[in-house]
Amino acid sequence: MVVLGVRVKSGWAMTVLLSGPADCARVLDRRRIELADPDEPHSVQPYHAGFGTAQTSRAAIARLVHIVERCAHRAVLRLLREYKQAGAIPRRAGIVAGSVIDPSSIGNPHIRAHASEGALFRRVVVESLERRGVRSAVVVEREVYRMAASATRFTERRVKTMVAALGADVTGRWRAEEKTAAAAALLVLASRRR
Repeated sequence: MVVLGVRVKSGWAMTVLLSGPADCARVLDRRRIELADPDEPHSVQPYHAGFGTAQTSRAAIARLVHIVERCAHRAVLRLLREYKQAGAIPRRAGIVAGSVIDPSSIGNPHIRAHASEGALFRRVVVESLERRGVRSAVVVEREVYRMAASATRFTERRVKTMVAALGADVTGRWRAEEKTAAAAALLVLASRRR
């Protein structure tokens, strides 16, 4: 089975494609995808008017959100097409988010802008995957290892060791974003087995 792990950030995401089962998973692909338009720098933070300032123009936000939606859909489509050509089609994905707090519940406008961006980028990734037949499960970053441990029935320490070892399958650095994406993919692999 092949599954996708995605660590969503503002403007981009780290993706890790794993083949399983979970106890002997291996990395088939790891890459960064852009969720914002590099030609429109404000699309990385559409709810900000500038450093530390929340955007108040609804028209500006709507325009930038539209750019993000378009860029994210294209990036995910391109990614899944390449996987299909390689014969590795994921049908499930684990999406790692920094938070799933409802932005409207946050009083501070600047913090609310960050939460709104987190919600936007998470939403566009989930929607883009689901449009292509890939079901997604969202997990908060601080819980991903605990949940993967529960699903695999391994200790959290063993899951972290397994995830770290997956880095041997890739060239270059195996950073925190890759690790959390891989942990989410392990969670999906193990959950599928049950």
